[in-house]
This record gives sequence, structure tokens and C-alpha cells, in this order.
Amino acid sequence: MKKYILDSCIKYINNNCPQYNEEKLLEIRYGLEGIYLTITKAIIIFSTALILGIFKEMIIILLLYNVLRAFAYGLHATKSWICLVSSLIIFLGAPIIAINLIFPLIIKIIIILFCIISFYLYAPADTEKHPLIKKKKRMIYKYITICIGITYSYLSLYINNQFLSNSFLLAMIIETLFILPISYKIFNLKYNNYKSYILKSS
Repeated sequence: MKKYILDSCIKYINNNCPQYNEEKLLEIRYGLEGIYLTITKAIIIFSTALILGIFKEMIIILLLYNVLRAFAYGLHATKSWICLVSSLIIFLGAPIIAINLIFPLIIKIIIILFCIISFYLYAPADTEKHPLIKKKKRMIYKYITICIGITYSYLSLYINNQFLSNSFLLAMIIETLFILPISYKIFNLKYNNYKSYILKSS
């Protein structure tokens, strides 16, 4: 199915844009494949959330996580199926935990401190495909991540709604797991990829 859709799109583009060479068409195909995989994974995750009756809760946690992710970055799965399975576990498991689990205050404080320290030490965590080469940009993203983390921490501690309180906390936990060096090591991914570019230019 994927091959048929991608081949049809590339054939249409090739017929209507003859100025594009083979290299450009391969680049477009790569982008279209990314869009296709994102849409199909989203359909599977959203459909499963609807079946489980946690669609609204999943969307809330996903949004909170993506706000952090936009600045803290973090690892990407090397294979599509790994991304799908991990996303299903995380973004369907997190709402269930947020709905049903009560975190004692001391546990919340310990988690918050661990997350904020991790943001200070490791954010933003880049990837091989998207290295953050500019030092100023890395510093800006680090401070924005810390500010968002502090805001989430305050809301998690003082908001009365159990689900929302847990959602802010879980969004921080998920993002922290994705930026830790040990997580990169577990998945056999290169860490601090920007350093390779600095060494090449020096």
C-alpha cells in the first residue's frame, strides 16, 4: 500500500514537474514517506485511544509532551515499527496512569527535581539527522526547556485536578527519558551529534 501510494505521487510529480531530476525526486519521496508514516501511525494510535475511551486524555498528554519536545528534542527510533510500538505504549499508557494513579507529594518532588536537573544537563538532545550545531541556539533551547519544565512542575504541584496534575508530570518524565544519554546508548544511537560538526570545522 505504501509503495503504491508513494509511486503514484512520484509519478504524478514527475509528469507535472519535468525539471526535477532523479536526486530531487528521491528527496521528495523521502519526505512523502515520512508524512505517510506519520499519518498512518497517528491513525493507529488515535483509533486505539478512541476504542479504549482515552482519546481526550491522550491528546492532552501528547500536546504537553510536544511543547517540551519542540525545544528539548530527544532521540528518534531508527525503525518505523519501533516508533509505532513505543508510541502506543507511551501515549496510551500515560493517560491510563494519569487517570488512575495518585503520586504522593514527595514522589512528585523527587521526579520534578530529576527532570529539571536532566533538562539542565542534557537538553536539547539532538540526533544525527538534526544536529544542533549553533551553540547559541542550544543554550536558548535549554533555557526555554527549563522554563517550560518549571511551569509544568508548578502546575503539577498546585493544580487540583488529578489527571491534569499527573499529565504535566508525565509529559516531563517522557521527555526526560528521551534526552538521557543512557537512552541513546540503549538504542545504539549517537549522542551530542553537534560535536562531530564542531570537530570537522576546527
